[in-house]
Amino acid sequence: MDIAALSISMSQASLSQAVGLRVLSMAKNQANIQGQGLVQMMEKSVDPNLGQKLDISV
Repeated sequence: MDIAALSISMSQASLSQAVGLRVLSMAKNQANIQGQGLVQMMEKSVDPNLGQKLDISV
C-alpha cells in the first residue's frame, strides 16, 4: 500500500470515528432531555392527598 492510499484510509477512519462520536453525543443529549421531561412529569403527578378519601353515594 502506498503512502497516499494509507493517508486516505486513515483520514476516512478518523472521519468515521468523529461522526460516530457526534451521533452518540446527540443521542446522549436527547436521552438527557427525555429523562428531565419524565422527572418533571412525575413530580407534577405526585399528589399527597390522592387516595386519602373515598366518596360513595348509594
